[in-house]
Amino acid sequence: MDTIFISDLRVDMLIGVYDWERKVPQTVQLDLEIGIPDGGRPRSDRIKETIDYAKVIERIKTSLQQNRFLLVERLAEHLAGLVMTEFKAPWVKVSVSKLAVEKDVKRVGITIERGTKT
Repeated sequence: MDTIFISDLRVDMLIGVYDWERKVPQTVQLDLEIGIPDGGRPRSDRIKETIDYAKVIERIKTSLQQNRFLLVERLAEHLAGLVMTEFKAPWVKVSVSKLAVEKDVKRVGITIERGTKT
């Protein structure tokens, strides 16, 4: 399967289960690998034969402005569902990392895979 990747997309947002996390926006790093539908082999230079990564990025940013999450796990599920539903991706891998939320820790987060990778 051919995949498109979006690496190190950073978004400032309110996320967390602790009160202090919901008062000050945190930087969240998003990394996605997205399976291209129909075998993923464009026959031409037409964008409609693949997934437009610019539209995916725009849609993610819009969605994160409209929705709130307590857990990185729930955020990852939301993004996976969004990409698979709206962009018809058969498979997606999503990593969500919160940056520098604990002393001496660079990142904490989760990686999920959804769909079928062929």
